[in-house]
Amino acid sequence: MNLRQLFLTHVAQTSDAPVGLQIKKAKGIHIIDLEGKRYIDLISGISVNNIGHRNPAVLEAIRKQSSKYLHTMVYGEHIQHPQVTLAQKLTRNLPPNLESVYFTNSGAEATEGAMKLAKRFTGRSEIISMQNAYHGHTQGAMSLMSDEEFTAPFRPLLPSVKKIGFNNLESLKEITFDTACVFTEVIQSETGYVRGTEEFLAGLNKRCKEVGALLVIDEIQTGFGRTGKLFAFEHFSLIPDIVLLAKGMGGGMPIGCFIASKKVMGSLTSHPVLGHLTTFGGHPVNCAAAGAALDFLFSSGIMDSIDSKERLFRKYLSHKNLKELSGKGLLLSLDLGSEQKVQKVINICFEKGLLIDWFLFNAKALRIAPPLIIKEGEIKKVCKIILDAIEQSEQ
Repeated sequence: MNLRQLFLTHVAQTSDAPVGLQIKKAKGIHIIDLEGKRYIDLISGISVNNIGHRNPAVLEAIRKQSSKYLHTMVYGEHIQHPQVTLAQKLTRNLPPNLESVYFTNSGAEATEGAMKLAKRFTGRSEIISMQNAYHGHTQGAMSLMSDEEFTAPFRPLLPSVKKIGFNNLESLKEITFDTACVFTEVIQSETGYVRGTEEFLAGLNKRCKEVGALLVIDEIQTGFGRTGKLFAFEHFSLIPDIVLLAKGMGGGMPIGCFIASKKVMGSLTSHPVLGHLTTFGGHPVNCAAAGAALDFLFSSGIMDSIDSKERLFRKYLSHKNLKELSGKGLLLSLDLGSEQKVQKVINICFEKGLLIDWFLFNAKALRIAPPLIIKEGEIKKVCKIILDAIEQSEQ
């Protein structure tokens, strides 16, 4: 059997029509297949490759650390330089209350850990999330999801989870003294990058403080420069009690974390001891890669260019049949009005060498989340491909 047949036979797929692109190499904003065809990656592996594929600084950090040691002991037992250094770099760029980092392997694991932490610290059981939120696909994280198409086949999920309306001030009354924590994104990642309003997020912050519920901000997709700031919550007047990070954090390597105060995080150390464990969380090679990725974000100055790049996308994606271009920075959603048109445009773009995608909870929109290193000429090129694909889809 050839590689494609072996893939279909032995590698589990979660859709009946996987893209099936056979990868030979990736660099910068490009992915190259076995035949040498180059594709511009306009989704960054779902906001993972923020600083481009195979960023040289990340590769060098991986090389250096792998020459010293790999896994030695489960997280939190051995003092490993890459873990400590990365934790210090992260906390230096967060509010003072976010000082203690628990490393995980992914965003979904960060969600799971934060749920346990909030329940353990507050002694409460109720967890609140937002309608149309996405925090991962494990059972606990899925319990925070409101979309019945995805959740119904896996019930029963976690009890005592309640969903409230995003940007709905009236719904904040649902947060009570029974609530352990409230999970939210400040820009909802799977609905077409819907931005929270200043009024709603400030009200949410205030209500959580009033009743003693922990405010958990999910920065898994929105973090690491994608909105023009290191973290999207910095655009708003709120301070998280717990923040979730992953995806772009690792520069292409698998890593995540949840971060809280030392007081809150300390509740996992006793009654019982080992309140949360992960074998590979904080893997030294992944931490080294993440540290290099974070350094590159600051040293390259690319975060300063995000606002102007967003304006370029808005300028060049002007079309009479486009309903809306929403989002912030290089986290954009292009509303085409129908799922059928979206799928046609995705297929046409693929043939033209452009990788683009849709949203879990909004099949009528295209996801635009390129590596942050994309240049003006490349933005102009991909916008022309998209507009040509839209025209072609309507013929």
